[in-house]
Amino acid sequence: MAKKIKKGDKVIIIAGKSKGFSGEVLRVIDNKKVIVSGSNLVKKHTKPNPQAEQPGGIIEKEAPLHISNVALALPPQKDKKAKKYSKVGFKTLDDGRKVRYYKYNNELIEV
Repeated sequence: MAKKIKKGDKVIIIAGKSKGFSGEVLRVIDNKKVIVSGSNLVKKHTKPNPQAEQPGGIIEKEAPLHISNVALALPPQKDKKAKKYSKVGFKTLDDGRKVRYYKYNNELIEV
């Protein structure tokens, strides 16, 4: 199964409590969830771990988002009214390669 969103992609969150936030994908979990840097932050209470030299306390970390709640950020455009994000689709080129493309404007995504 091909991945529509990959690690390192710049995405915009389109639903949920972090709606409108943009960031980079840190991790993709089972092609269903993504972790975006600096978004969907949750507080986690941790115990001290002297072996790992880890102090206890409350830390903030990124929680996973469902992949349907993020969309790929489009490259900057001259038109101010143009969308800033697009969903992703797949095309098969004439030479047989399967590539990702932006559904908003049918441009290929650079690898």
